[in-house]
Amino acid sequence: MTILPPSPPVSPQHDAEDVRFMRAALELARQGWDAGEVPVGALVVCGGEIVGRGFNRPISSHDPTAHAEVMALRDAAGRLGNYRLVGCTLYVTMEPCVMCAGAILHSRVARVVYGAREYKTGAHGSIIDVFAEPRLNYHCDIAGGVLADECAAMISRFFESRRQQKKETAQ
Repeated sequence: MTILPPSPPVSPQHDAEDVRFMRAALELARQGWDAGEVPVGALVVCGGEIVGRGFNRPISSHDPTAHAEVMALRDAAGRLGNYRLVGCTLYVTMEPCVMCAGAILHSRVARVVYGAREYKTGAHGSIIDVFAEPRLNYHCDIAGGVLADECAAMISRFFESRRQQKKETAQ
């Protein structure tokens, strides 16, 4: 992943609830880092309550679909007893990829709030805008840029530490 300076927020402002839940998503990202995964965290909120949590797990689970968003959607669907997450909001520290955008739309999440842009795989305009595709039968609200600097900084620090470890191992 290449992280460039964050784009201006997609929504005109971010309320305190968005910031609070994005901080919780950042904590999940930290758990992913501690587990040796790329630090992306996600959570699903319904009625002001966190009903699903996830962080990246593709490396440890040997599962290319184990992105933070998918893990949070799976957790929420299990807790709510329904694969449709109508009325829920997904918070994620990075702009979703195409795979995650598809899962988000299929789950019928009402709103997505993300932190930093992902300029190599982002599906909310960085590469492609799946969420704006008019031929799709479902659309959700989406807001980007919430705590973008903090979200991008975590990813950058993670990859810097990885490069340093490789450098030290090579010496």
